[in-house]
Amino acid sequence: MIKKGSYILGLTLLVSVVSSGFISLEEKKVKGFHLADNEVIKYHVANEYENEEKVAVVVPHVGKSFIGFAQKMAYKESRGILHLVNPYGYMGKYQFGKSALRTVGIYDYQEFLRNAEWQDKAFEALIARNKWELRKEIAKFSGKVINGVEITESGLVAAAHLGGAGSVKKYLRSNGKNGFKDGFGTSLSSYIRKFAGYDTSHIKADLYAKVNLE
Repeated sequence: MIKKGSYILGLTLLVSVVSSGFISLEEKKVKGFHLADNEVIKYHVANEYENEEKVAVVVPHVGKSFIGFAQKMAYKESRGILHLVNPYGYMGKYQFGKSALRTVGIYDYQEFLRNAEWQDKAFEALIARNKWELRKEIAKFSGKVINGVEITESGLVAAAHLGGAGSVKKYLRSNGKNGFKDGFGTSLSSYIRKFAGYDTSHIKADLYAKVNLE
C-alpha cells in the first residue's frame, strides 16, 4: 500500500508540473517596444554591399560643398565601403577601374583598397582630368537644360566619373539623345541631376593630374 500510494503521489506531482507548462501567462508589454494588432516587424536582409565586415557610411549634412559632393558620390557608388570590389572589378568607395587608377598613378590595388587617403586623392585627380577634358563643354552647356535637367559643372564631372568624359561629350552634343548607362542601368542624366550644383571650383582642370603617394 505504501509503494502504491507513493506511486500515485509521484504521478500526481508529475502531471501537475507538466500541466503548468501550458498555463497561459499574463501578457506584458515592454515600454517603448510593442506592436499593435495590425503591425508587423520588418527585417532588412543585407545585400551584396552589406555584411558583418562591410559597414556603410552615413552621409553628413554638408550642403553643396565639395565634401558633400565626395560623400554623396561615395555613398551612391558603393554605400561608402572602402574595400568594395563590384562584380565588374571596380574598386573602392568611388568605384575605380584599374585603367583609371593607372592613369592617376596608382598601381598597388590592394593598398588602394585599404587606404582611404589614396582613394580621396584619386577621386580628386580624376575630377581634375575630367574637368580638363570637358572644359569646353562646361563653358558651353552650363545653365542649359537637357532632358529636363540643368547642366552644371559638378553634374558633368559626376557623369564623367560614371561613363567617361567621351560619353558625356556625346550626350551633350546630341542634346541628350545619345545616352549612356552602366552595367547596373545607371544613366548619365541621373548623375547630372543628382550631383548638380555642388562646388567643385577649387579643383583645377589638369590633364596630367596624378596622386601624390608621399
